[in-house]
Formats: sequence, structure tokens, C-alpha cells
Amino acid sequence: MLNRIDPENSQPAQIRYMEADFQVLVPGTHVVCAITGTAIPLDELKYWSPVRQEAYVDAHAAVKAEQEAGNLS
Repeated sequence: MLNRIDPENSQPAQIRYMEADFQVLVPGTHVVCAITGTAIPLDELKYWSPVRQEAYVDAHAAVKAEQEAGNLS
């Protein structure tokens, strides 16, 4: 289960996504999934695209992003 994020005290982080890691550019509590809009706590971030600089909440969202980008059929 994902950690709950308190909307009153949360701030989205700005991240630079790299191949095997990410770099926090502006500190925050979470990032937002590019597909679902779900807040993802930084300590639970596992899926992203360094090409599109997007985060995904889970593998299903990551696959959907690849399909939408035309990289999977």
C-alpha cells in the first residue's frame, strides 16, 4: 500500500529521471503519475521514463505510457 500523503502539507518534488536513478532538483514529498494522476511518495517511486521525464505509479501505468508513445503494440 502506498503511503498516504497529507494534501495540506505536501509539496510535489521536481525530479530529473535518469536511466537507473533519479535526482531530486526541488525537494518535495511526492511526484505525480503521468498516466493516473496518483501521488507517488518519493520513497516508493520505482517506475519512470528518462526519455519522457515522467513518473508512473506502477508497471501497468509504465506499460500504458509506452503504448501511448508508440513504443509497444
